[in-house]
Amino acid sequence: MRVKIKLRPMRDDEFAAFFVQSKERFARDMVEDGGLDPEPAHIKAEHDYARLLPDGLASPGQFLFVVEDEVGAARGALWFADQERNGRRCAFLYDIHVDESSRGQGMGRLAVQLLEQEVSARGLTTIELNVLGGNTIARSLYRSLGYAETFVGMRKRLAATSPMAH
Repeated sequence: MRVKIKLRPMRDDEFAAFFVQSKERFARDMVEDGGLDPEPAHIKAEHDYARLLPDGLASPGQFLFVVEDEVGAARGALWFADQERNGRRCAFLYDIHVDESSRGQGMGRLAVQLLEQEVSARGLTTIELNVLGGNTIARSLYRSLGYAETFVGMRKRLAATSPMAH
């Protein structure tokens, strides 16, 4: 059986919960997959979300959707912005989330494909996004859909040692 989903605009009564949960996921992902310490990750998440969504759903250039299944049940959320990056206009995907209980059914893949249709309908020809290095599932999904990595940051943590005495 093939799963069916649709994207529908997020409603005002859904935004507050999305805002809190998305911001917390972002901070957690920066810690777990990006190597940040918890406090700076939470500060960055607070700052970014306040800057990007100052007027909630009415924030200019921001588009928030609920991922719904065929019976109208919410199964996740998707947020992208129409913005200029590096001198060209594009869609920037800030968040895509499928509820834990709905994973492994192809909903994430379908949601990205619906995002591509939504972005094309708005006259945009490029989607950009960031995936933290440790998120191998997302990186694999995007690669399988034809997305190319454009930047890879790397880090190595060294064991703390006492300064060498000379």
